Amino acid sequence: MPSAVPGLVRHIMSTCDGLEFSSLMTIGREGPLGGPNPDFECLVQCKSVISDERIMTADDIELSMGMSADYEDAIVAGSTSVRVGSAIFVSR
Repeated sequence: MPSAVPGLVRHIMSTCDGLEFSSLMTIGREGPLGGPNPDFECLVQCKSVISDERIMTADDIELSMGMSADYEDAIVAGSTSVRVGSAIFVSR
């Protein structure tokens, strides 16, 4: 749940030796949505909460969202990383 994200990030940063939290990732809903993707908006909000609670700065949090079919919408929403495998390789 999005409300659990700040606590999870705190847990990773304070108790998980060998792990470094650096990004949030989502796979957005498929199909025409008639507007912004709510999954992308939710991830952007999670990033804001982490920053607002001073867990990390917004500049230190990457957003990985978007795939071959929706990467343009993801970039508009603020994605710093997209996955475009099926646009490059043959679909399964």
